[in-house]
Amino acid sequence: MMPSLRPLALLLPLFAPLPAALAASTVVTAAHMIDVLNGKVIDRPQILITDERIASVGHQGDPVPAEAKRLDLGARTLLPGLIDMHVHLTSDPLYSGYRRLQFTDAFWMTVGVANAQRTLASGFTTVRNVGSSNFDDVGLKQGIEKGYIEGPRIVPATYAIGSTGGHCDDTQFPPSIITPSTQIGNSPDEYRRLVRRMHKYGAEVIKVCMTGGVLSKGDSVGAQQLSLEEITAIVDEAHRLGLRVAVHAHGTDGINDALRAGVDTIEHASLADSASFQLAKKRGAWFDMDIYNDDYILAEGEKNGVYPESLAKEKMIGRKQRETFRAAHAAGVKMLFGTDAGVYPHGDNARQFAKMVEWGMTPMEAIQAATRNAAEALDRTADVGAIAPGRYADLIAVDGDPLSDVRALEKVAVVIKGGRLVKGSAAPTSNP
Repeated sequence: MMPSLRPLALLLPLFAPLPAALAASTVVTAAHMIDVLNGKVIDRPQILITDERIASVGHQGDPVPAEAKRLDLGARTLLPGLIDMHVHLTSDPLYSGYRRLQFTDAFWMTVGVANAQRTLASGFTTVRNVGSSNFDDVGLKQGIEKGYIEGPRIVPATYAIGSTGGHCDDTQFPPSIITPSTQIGNSPDEYRRLVRRMHKYGAEVIKVCMTGGVLSKGDSVGAQQLSLEEITAIVDEAHRLGLRVAVHAHGTDGINDALRAGVDTIEHASLADSASFQLAKKRGAWFDMDIYNDDYILAEGEKNGVYPESLAKEKMIGRKQRETFRAAHAAGVKMLFGTDAGVYPHGDNARQFAKMVEWGMTPMEAIQAATRNAAEALDRTADVGAIAPGRYADLIAVDGDPLSDVRALEKVAVVIKGGRLVKGSAAPTSNP
């Protein structure tokens, strides 16, 4: 028999031995709350949680049900559970390049279990997993939802799809080693078939490798790898199925053709130009730019097995991506919070907030990118991304004021997911 969540939580060092759930009705209070929908701070907030959803948001002293329990977080600041729009839960940066080949395929699912726990403990209650082999992200999602493991809400992409010899292909082997082509297409019709296959097996977003990449071997980081006709076929098929499309694209031409095709998010967007900005604004697309991990790749990549050519590509693209981030934000492009966690350690996702502020955002804008904006881009505004009635009771609390020092988000004290206290030392007490 599989263990229940509570015994499992007792075994996991990342989570304190807390009750599996708060009471059916619980009142949560704190000194402050960041209202991401209106861009302001509310003092002495009071949130009423009924089961897994937020029933009401008001001020301390407002009437509450007599039977409600109380969870007072003292001087802390409340925020919505954070959303990372670009993660790879089944990847670990310690094993890059050829070092990955020492493990069996099933190893990466165990990595995903640990990374899901770390991600939730760091305050990220929802993630979009934009690529994993063997449909592992769907398996993780199912395991979390059925209560076997702790982790965030997962929006899975399953395999990231791309062209032969492209960023999503296995380009590190000689011709004598044949690898599966589960995710590879080379015509509009083949890509339509791939979209249908990924949807069949659980994809809730379609991830496409439109240009070369940093960590792939043998391609140019900015070179376009799909034609306009191919990406248009993908977008048409995905949107027909009710799926959004996220496109890995560093190079200008690939970015702009993807935007012309109507994709929903551009991942990385390193070499986007003014035409890209105008296309994104016209089409309503979002930029999802991972501007922290350059520091980690250059500091730790060689030790972790990153290919020398990939380190050279990172040195070429990293600062340019940050400059593009600043220019895109200044131009009014809609921006998201996405880290590419898996390229650097999971659990450190919040380190990107400081980089976003350094390169042009206010702390409020950076927080909104990981809450309000992300929920909109996911089409999940009824569920996540804000502390508001009807949404899941996904809350975090931090010491200090993240609007004065956004690094406060790097040390989350309390995590509540769906009305369950999964991290923190506070305990609910009876309503007097």
